[in-house]
Amino acid sequence: MRKLLWAALTVVVCWLASSWARAAEVRVPQNAVAGQPLNIVTIGDGEATLYLVGPGQVIKRGVRLGDQVQIKGEELRSAGRWIAVIRGGSSSQSQVFWVQPGKPANLNFLARPSRVPVARPGVISGVTFVFDQYDNLVLEPTQVKFTLSVGEVSASHTATSNNGVAWVKSSSARKAGAAQFVASVGDVSVRRVVQQVASDPCNLRMRIVEKTKDQIVLQTDPIRDCTGNPVPDGTIVTFIETDSTGKSVVDARIKKGIARATLPASNDARITVASGVVLGNELRVGGARSGG
Repeated sequence: MRKLLWAALTVVVCWLASSWARAAEVRVPQNAVAGQPLNIVTIGDGEATLYLVGPGQVIKRGVRLGDQVQIKGEELRSAGRWIAVIRGGSSSQSQVFWVQPGKPANLNFLARPSRVPVARPGVISGVTFVFDQYDNLVLEPTQVKFTLSVGEVSASHTATSNNGVAWVKSSSARKAGAAQFVASVGDVSVRRVVQQVASDPCNLRMRIVEKTKDQIVLQTDPIRDCTGNPVPDGTIVTFIETDSTGKSVVDARIKKGIARATLPASNDARITVASGVVLGNELRVGGARSGG
């Protein structure tokens, strides 16, 4: 009987030892980074299959238990929650690990609007999304530099990203032109163009350049905004002549920096000029003259 029990015990011990030898385990580091090599330790004996399941990615690898498995950086592209599963013999085991985004390598930069008047406070907005080389959103706070320049005039502002997003509001410059709006992180930069145009006319003035029996020809001085930028050609300037017979109105477009209009001759008229909400000087024809 003792021999029989000893034989049975030996069989059980051998079976347990065999099962233990076949058991597969996997150990993964908890500081993995997208785009960097990853070393995975396997435990056990025999052949097994390793699965790495992540966001939009599955990596499958045949392994020999007990060996260290290296996953190349270009294979580990997706940041987020991953699961490592090892299957060998009749056993399997899994572990959860996290892959962090890599260093900033790409920027998505939105600038609004594309066209603004000069010298307007807080009128330009810039929003930047920070990504690594595999387009994972970099959640770590990152310093993003915003630069807005027109010619030799430039202004810079640095913002810290929050959950991968950095933003800034900027005033338009005093000089008209194509403003270069740049967002940069280290050596990575993205450029957008914001067209800055002249603001409303300033010090709008007109004068009579010709007067005949039938008509009066008027012309403005060169039209500029309050910071000295020429108002774009095509801008409407309105000339209004008022006398005892009624009102005559001429809408003229700025051409080569000035606007001209021809109005009917009058013995006693008041002539005004305006562009948008901006009023210019006033002329009197045939009577007292003011504002000229």
